[in-house]
Amino acid sequence: MLRVLFLVFLLASAQSGSLQKEAPPAPHNIFILAGQSNMSGRGGVELNATTGFLYWDGILPPECQPNASIFRLDADLKWVQATEPLHDGIDTTLINGVGPGMPFAHEILHLKPDYGTIGLVPCALSGSSIKRWQRGSPLYDRLMRRVNAAVESGGKVRGMLWYQGGADSMAYENAIAYERLLTQFFRDVTEELNSPGFMILQAAVASAKEKFTSIVRAAQFNVKEPNLLTVDADRLPVEWDNLHLNTRGQIQLGNLLASTYLKTSTLVVK
Repeated sequence: MLRVLFLVFLLASAQSGSLQKEAPPAPHNIFILAGQSNMSGRGGVELNATTGFLYWDGILPPECQPNASIFRLDADLKWVQATEPLHDGIDTTLINGVGPGMPFAHEILHLKPDYGTIGLVPCALSGSSIKRWQRGSPLYDRLMRRVNAAVESGGKVRGMLWYQGGADSMAYENAIAYERLLTQFFRDVTEELNSPGFMILQAAVASAKEKFTSIVRAAQFNVKEPNLLTVDADRLPVEWDNLHLNTRGQIQLGNLLASTYLKTSTLVVK
């Protein structure tokens, strides 16, 4: 009997070791995904006219499909192969779909095949205002906690993809405070991460649905931090709600962010 138990123990140990060996290695190049719902991703999220509930159509163009060189930090702070929706288990407020993160990573590898593995760290939250991202807030602290977990086993934080502003476009007092708060957030993140070559890739809000969008857009273009690159999401195709980018729009945004980043960044780790 003891002999049988010993063999069972050896088999279990061997299987455990095998599973540990199969854990993905830490990616070389880490990018944070932060902001609100368009960063979480609403591409392919449809409204069921019968039930009134939202659902994701599950359609994945090639730019959104899994890739052996693209990983994501999941809700348990573990590196796993990246699959859509990237914010599954992280932004739990609404139904998630396709965002710009996967298309961004795919385009980086397409334009620079020797770039190395990419790790995406989803941190966005639907409907979040810029005040909720200030240093010391729960969202800011969660972002830092997730990034610290991401770099524990190696890799460097190369940049942050940022798409936010809709929540601050609804009230005048929030819109006029936006530039100051956004500047402070960018400076705090850059200072605390202290990662050489760290870039912030901002998508300026496109929706004209809210009354004070023009003020927020102007603020986004007015911020002139040395490590900030801003692209314009205006005129990208949107979903039925005229607010969120559809899957094609998210792919176009991801491609734009990637090409803009590579034109500027000179720091590449293989």
